[in-house]
Amino acid sequence: MVELPKSVRIREVGPRDGFQNEPETIDTAEKVRLIDLLSATGVKRLEVTSFVRPDVIPQLADAAEVLLAAQRRPGVAFSVLIPNPRGLERALGLRDRFDEVSVFLSASETHNRRNVNRSVAESLAGLEQTLALAGEEGLRREGVIATSFGCPYEGHLPPGRVFGIAPRLIDAGRGEGGFGDTTRMANPVQVREYFPAARAALGDGVELTAHFHNTRGQGLANVYAAYEAGVRSFESSFGELGGCPVPKGATGNVATEDVVSMLHEMGAGTGVDLVKLVDAARAAQEVLGRPLGSHLLTAGPVDWRER
Repeated sequence: MVELPKSVRIREVGPRDGFQNEPETIDTAEKVRLIDLLSATGVKRLEVTSFVRPDVIPQLADAAEVLLAAQRRPGVAFSVLIPNPRGLERALGLRDRFDEVSVFLSASETHNRRNVNRSVAESLAGLEQTLALAGEEGLRREGVIATSFGCPYEGHLPPGRVFGIAPRLIDAGRGEGGFGDTTRMANPVQVREYFPAARAALGDGVELTAHFHNTRGQGLANVYAAYEAGVRSFESSFGELGGCPVPKGATGNVATEDVVSMLHEMGAGTGVDLVKLVDAARAAQEVLGRPLGSHLLTAGPVDWRER
């Protein structure tokens, strides 16, 4: 029997990764209400918005307003996605309202160019500068590598390509590396082999974070496979919100409530109140006016401790 980690860290990314993919503009007050619901669940890290150009992602044009209005709770770290030094400069005007920054690039040249119109080398150089500047401000930093498990344009990507990029981001970010299955190309066997290889390549001192999508229904299986490989840090999105804007059809981060429910039923702790988390996802479903994809929104949570 596999011995699972007893303590698992969940980083909720729905207010940024999820909201940015919604076609209809979400009212700022509703975004703040949903963020406040999430921060009351016990999740310790919460990605609330991004300082991208408003003309590129209009949904996040209210980043400053959201940060100013969202309730800060003790023990909950607010994170913002930063695309470049200019975005960081905008964010630092609200330095007391957030604790962490996240940056990303793709391991795939084709995906990176379609997503941000830059080569991988150009993106990496710019993000190293961004992370260095964030470090000078005392911010925790995470670099996420998209398409880590494969690319719809280039197919299978050798893990060595990803592990060649990761050390530069990790060194600039001081110890955490995220690996994204951005368009749901991973399968559980691949994931189970991938993270021990990442650990061997990157060292024991690096926190490995996994970010899975559920586009073709394998999100939870991949989470479990990563567990078997010793991963203790995951990114997910309440309600199964989100996805990748390129290519077409790459919908749905794995739902946070589904991940937490599975972990709790297996005996792994997250510190997250599952009932409050489902309530937050249900509130998002009402705001968006359409059914969301998470299983617990249909089935409801089970208190595993009373089984």
